Amino acid sequence: MPESPTTPASSPVEQLSAEDTKLVVLARGARARIGAAEGAAVRDQDGRTYAGADVSLPSLTLTALQLAVAAAVAAGATRLEAAAVVTEASTLDGAGHAVVRDLAADVPIHVAGPDGALLGTVRQ
Repeated sequence: MPESPTTPASSPVEQLSAEDTKLVVLARGARARIGAAEGAAVRDQDGRTYAGADVSLPSLTLTALQLAVAAAVAAGATRLEAAAVVTEASTLDGAGHAVVRDLAADVPIHVAGPDGALLGTVRQ
């Protein structure tokens, strides 16, 4: 069965660059700060980073990636270089995947567990 675009690749886990490792650290921090189920961070075309955690209010629900991308766009980002999400889930949610693809069709989305261990990278 082919992998879904939201399932991290199960091939050998790649070694992250220092910049992508920083995204995982920022995502873990955003998640831990409020005890959220998910944290995310993105890096824009200028190397600026934005982080966020999932939001669940009666009138607003956002995934962590949606929040991080929204912060980037609000600051003027027009393209992303990379994204990372730290989650308790084993797959990347569709809404988070879609919002990253709105700004970049081919950048890596690194998916890590709560301990920061890389589970895989989604590239499509």
